[in-house]
Amino acid sequence: MSSPRPDSAPDFLLSRADGSVRTQGSKMSFIDAWDAIAALDRGDVPIVVGALPFDRDAPAALTVPQRIIREPGPLEPHAYYRTGDGARLSARLTGYDPEPHEHLRRVEAAVATINDSLLDKVVLARAVDIGFDEPVDPRTVAARLIDLSRTRDGFIADLTPAGKHGHMIVGSSPELLIKRKGLTISSYPLAGSAARIFDDPAADEAAGKALANSTKDLDEHAYVVEHIRDILAPLCDELSIPSRPVLTKTNEMWHLATPIAGTLRDPAPNALDLAARLYPTPAVCGSPQHAAEALITTAESDRSFYAGTVGWCDRSGDGEFMVTIRCAEVNGDGTAARAWAGGGLVAASEPEAELAETTAKLRTIQRALGL
Repeated sequence: MSSPRPDSAPDFLLSRADGSVRTQGSKMSFIDAWDAIAALDRGDVPIVVGALPFDRDAPAALTVPQRIIREPGPLEPHAYYRTGDGARLSARLTGYDPEPHEHLRRVEAAVATINDSLLDKVVLARAVDIGFDEPVDPRTVAARLIDLSRTRDGFIADLTPAGKHGHMIVGSSPELLIKRKGLTISSYPLAGSAARIFDDPAADEAAGKALANSTKDLDEHAYVVEHIRDILAPLCDELSIPSRPVLTKTNEMWHLATPIAGTLRDPAPNALDLAARLYPTPAVCGSPQHAAEALITTAESDRSFYAGTVGWCDRSGDGEFMVTIRCAEVNGDGTAARAWAGGGLVAASEPEAELAETTAKLRTIQRALGL
């Protein structure tokens, strides 16, 4: 006889090394982030959790939960999702959007546009479609992602408020958009990437060092840092941004990262307000933002909640939002999912290298699905 799903199964979770939030149920929901921000500022609701889509004009998926559990460390997935009936998962690739050769063509066209226009950077993404032999619980995918993550990162968010009944976005993002605790804020943008080399430690280290010294990747990263500086500096009494990024790694990728920290000026925007101002950053969109968004909208299928942001904010203003990358959207009946990966393009980008980068980034979600 199969065991039932645990009563503790969350509708939203954000697992981070320094703390996790899980919630269940819905008292009310918001499709407009600014309505949720106002409700939090008035103290009408205790906490809002969920996700904002890449397209800022599309409906958000924000919920006021019925039950909230906060823990000081990362989430420990329930045994049901590790070794019980909930652990079963059999997946297969069913399609590409676009096909790899078409992504190469799009990259070539985008680089030509950058060289012939005022566009400095654009992030082009591609998606893979996944089918499940038996319906999958997105929490199973989240459990696997948390267990596979070096830093125990993972998230799920119910997209029902946005009109996607039963759909869930699930992922393991290494990129912190914004965290607020009191008046202290932090951000950890990633831009500039290289695939890890698993079977050759020396070559892997060399790949990381090459990324750290890559003019193309340092330029790409600088656009992201300047975007964040421009938005946060007017809101802060202090803002600390190192002059050069550091090298960081996930299981699959090397990244350039800049640890940003600041102190907000009081009265200060809440965490959801800050997230709504900051996203989508040039790390997932481009620069100038509106020109990059226009190209993405023309070239790609709908990104849905990929490259948006996912997280939580309470009535005190505290909260944490991650950039929604290394993720998949699982449909309402658990029979199919779509996963995305993107890469930042600048004038010096090479199409084959960009295709390889998206392939490497897709490994995070594909490993969790056993692909």
